[in-house]
Amino acid sequence: MTFDHIKHRAISEWEALQRKTHVLIGTATCGRAAGALDVARTFEAEIRRQGIDAPVVPVGCMGLCYAEPLVVIVKPDSFSVCYGNTTTDRVRRLVEGYVAGDDPCLELALGTFEVAEGMAPSIPELPRFEHELRHILRHCGNINPESIDHYVSRGGYGSLVSALGMAPAEIISEIKRSGLRGRGGAGFPAGVKWEMCHNAPGRPKYVICNADEGDPGAFMDRALLESDPHSVIEGMIVAGYAMGAPQGYIYVRDEYPLAVRRFSLALKQAEAAGFLGKDILGSGFSFHIEVAEGAGAFVCGEASALMYSIEGKRGMPRVRPPHSVESGLWGKPTLLNNVKTFASIPMILDRGAEWYAGIGTEGSKGTAVFALAGKIAHTGLVEVPMGTSLRNLIFGVGGGVPRNKRIKGVQIGGPSGGCLPESLLDTPVDFDSLTKAGSLMGSGGMIVLDEDNCMVDAARYFLDFIQKESCGKCTMCRLGTKQMLDILADFAAGKGRMEDMDLLIELARDIREGSLCGLGRSAPNPVLTTVRYFRDEYEAHILEKRCPALVCKELIAYYILPDKCDRGCEHCVLTCPAEAIRSDEKRIKIIDQTKCVKCGNCQMVCPPEYDAVIRVSPPDAIPLHS
Repeated sequence: MTFDHIKHRAISEWEALQRKTHVLIGTATCGRAAGALDVARTFEAEIRRQGIDAPVVPVGCMGLCYAEPLVVIVKPDSFSVCYGNTTTDRVRRLVEGYVAGDDPCLELALGTFEVAEGMAPSIPELPRFEHELRHILRHCGNINPESIDHYVSRGGYGSLVSALGMAPAEIISEIKRSGLRGRGGAGFPAGVKWEMCHNAPGRPKYVICNADEGDPGAFMDRALLESDPHSVIEGMIVAGYAMGAPQGYIYVRDEYPLAVRRFSLALKQAEAAGFLGKDILGSGFSFHIEVAEGAGAFVCGEASALMYSIEGKRGMPRVRPPHSVESGLWGKPTLLNNVKTFASIPMILDRGAEWYAGIGTEGSKGTAVFALAGKIAHTGLVEVPMGTSLRNLIFGVGGGVPRNKRIKGVQIGGPSGGCLPESLLDTPVDFDSLTKAGSLMGSGGMIVLDEDNCMVDAARYFLDFIQKESCGKCTMCRLGTKQMLDILADFAAGKGRMEDMDLLIELARDIREGSLCGLGRSAPNPVLTTVRYFRDEYEAHILEKRCPALVCKELIAYYILPDKCDRGCEHCVLTCPAEAIRSDEKRIKIIDQTKCVKCGNCQMVCPPEYDAVIRVSPPDAIPLHS
């Protein structure tokens, strides 16, 4: 079957769907965790019970993870509506109200949007989408990721057809002129890497997609693989053709079962349609893709460690040069790019290098995809033009910090990134600006911290993760990060000295200079940036033995105010796991500080009308009225 026949069939089926009322339900991991599968089954049962012809279509991540499960009711003759936090109890109301009737149930809606005839639904009209520009995420939440026809109907695999009619050098030139930089973290120009691999002597060559997403709070690659796997596959096939490579691999962690399942299904569909495998679309070019599942080691996100893992060896970085484009997998020239990088290739070939280069900044073209997490109102997946300010990203897109709390900082670039303060929120989101501020773009994780976060504790948390994930090959990374972690632990326990600050910074700089791979070289970033921007908090821990955010357990204590405590209430007594709270002869509650484990349960369960439990730092700062 020719591509034209496949495309015609796909468009016909897609248009037939768009002519009838149908229901889209987000069934990526975020939606499933919130109960989307139960909601989908309930919709199907209720629609069937009422005898309505309205298909229920499972789609990927719509990005609004804070509002899952998400449901969109698409009506061809009316506006469509997006509903958030949908439960099975609401399904009957939605089916009777808007699937079968004309009541859009706007009291349950997140937003509405218009649908042009024969087109997929656009994003709902919410304030956050005024600041977004969805290109990499263009299909996410709009198509069924388990249907190749949905992808083809929206132009999918058209770029592959065009590429097969071009010389490899033409494709590489187009990628270079687009200005695309690798989205895996380092930001190396993709076209330059492609050219180096193409020109490298040696056969066979290999193409690898790095989907080993290990940063805490990051889920960009997972969501893309679960929502739009064919865009990544198409990008990999184009890369294979440009490199003259017969084999590709995607290295994805085993903790992503849905991503693995959907990507594997997409591979079978692409091969059945003739887009993958032997003699692709009669071009004479053959290319195969294999899924390699990792065991979850953070260091395997590093290129050389990843390749060793595919080879069945221990995942440890190696000395470079030679670089992987010259000697990578099994010692052969290897092109390795990130999920988002490969997903960008089809749209660059489809719309042109000039179009792509017109988005973003001079040094960082295109868009950036971030996973917003932490102390932010609207957690989820966002895509903005490069150059968008952090402030606009956090407040315009993410809805700001909940409960009227003051933002303190934002950790960008994963555990090896840096923590930037509120004063730098006008920093543009691009590779060069973030590096200049002491952080890095990374793969796109962003964790927002508010006034209740302790920056010493935050640095300790990220460094603890890095230290545990160190492969141990480098002395500086293996022992240096452990020494830094011990110093931070002393600070958090009130045992630090000011001279330890100088040692901490000296160690950080030595580790940066002496480590073999990017993990070790960037490991000190959380410490260096928190010391640089939040030195006053470090000094409070060292000089005053006080944690300003009231987080570090060794530097805080809980007390019950007798003038506020209700003597008949036993909430704190019943919930204390250490049995550290007792009543005196007047039934006033007293906390035995020698037994208290500082879990905070007493403060959480104390009725708000009493608000009798307080937390203080330093621990001996006993309130006068206690």
